[in-house]
Amino acid sequence: MRSEGLTLEAAQRVVDDWIRANGGYWPPLVNLARLVEEVGELSRELNHRHGIKVRKRDEPEQDLALELADILFVLIALANEQGIDLDDALRRTLAKYATRDAGRWASSENEAQHQDDDGQDQNPPRGSP
Repeated sequence: MRSEGLTLEAAQRVVDDWIRANGGYWPPLVNLARLVEEVGELSRELNHRHGIKVRKRDEPEQDLALELADILFVLIALANEQGIDLDDALRRTLAKYATRDAGRWASSENEAQHQDDDGQDQNPPRGSP
């Protein structure tokens, strides 16, 4: 399988081919459980690297890229099973963010106020306790 230039459309085809060759799609709630499990693995690794949880002595560092790819695989499987075109869905989501959140986020951490429509500061600036 060639990985250079893998589009969402191509990724959906590759995942579909693999799943069909290996027993077929699991039910949606089983895939949701798989997704939660994979996100948990990513959470554990990020917590070891950036949080307060200390890694066990015999626990190896995980590859964040592979943890994210595991999540992506399950998301693609869910999308395929539900008949969702992820390319179209991502384009619509990006358009939504471009419209809804235009100018919402400050370009500098010093300027970040994250204000609600009523002008009240709802979240502290990034990096603040």
